[in-house]
Amino acid sequence: MDLAQSSEELSGGEGRRSRPQAKLDTNARVPLYHQIFLILRNRIYDGTIAPGALVPGEQDLCQDFGVSRITARRALNELADAGLVVRERGRGTRVVMRPPVPAVTSSIEGWLENISLMGIATEARVLDFAYVAANGEIATALEVAPGTEVQRAERVRVLDGEPMSFLVTYVPADIGRQYDREDLNRRPLLQLLERAGVDVASARQTISAALADDFVASALNVSPGAPLIEVRRIVRDVNERPIEYIRVLYRPDLYRFEMSMRRVREKDGARWTTMTSSPVPGGAP
Repeated sequence: MDLAQSSEELSGGEGRRSRPQAKLDTNARVPLYHQIFLILRNRIYDGTIAPGALVPGEQDLCQDFGVSRITARRALNELADAGLVVRERGRGTRVVMRPPVPAVTSSIEGWLENISLMGIATEARVLDFAYVAANGEIATALEVAPGTEVQRAERVRVLDGEPMSFLVTYVPADIGRQYDREDLNRRPLLQLLERAGVDVASARQTISAALADDFVASALNVSPGAPLIEVRRIVRDVNERPIEYIRVLYRPDLYRFEMSMRRVREKDGARWTTMTSSPVPGGAP
């Protein structure tokens, strides 16, 4: 094998050169190295990069994505930390023969759960799309009168072929009529809301636990009664109008929350505080 051939294999050969390169979102709060990690991870799981094959090296990633060598190295290190690849000095980074089941990690504040991250890592499938009368819970969440017409959608979000979450969303009818079922199959809901002229500004969510009923269990490929992570979120626009109420049920084996904290000392003693800079609205659902 000559050097040209070796370089060809390291870069993925003709298939890699002809494949359109995924683009990074430089405006997202998802770090660039993590976006590259997600792209490479998906290529590993969909078989584009086969078990035992070499993944693009640091120099290739720098050229493909226009990032620094440090960023490329962090992406490859994250693949290694996830157990997807083995890095061998002088021999490149090779996909392990049996990669573990992937999981999406989100910060507890939801800043990782945004359009860029979910768009790279998952796809959504619409199960139901209809206009219904708001019951008491929905009316309270959207601050409308009971019986007011709202747009209701049920979706399953899929991660590498496995159903990861079950989502039910409610949107005021005047906004919901700006998109249809096919739009929701192709784009994250927040993108559709913003396309409709909604200026999304804030969100508040609660996290708890729930059990899968028969329908949700079938949709998520789990047993009835299986434990799930439940997230409820109300999203508001700049005028404080509720423009989305969402309930998401996550499989805990494919989704987890994490929180970064720091120790702060004050007059009354020390306490823990989350390491966040500013609130990020909404999320990917």
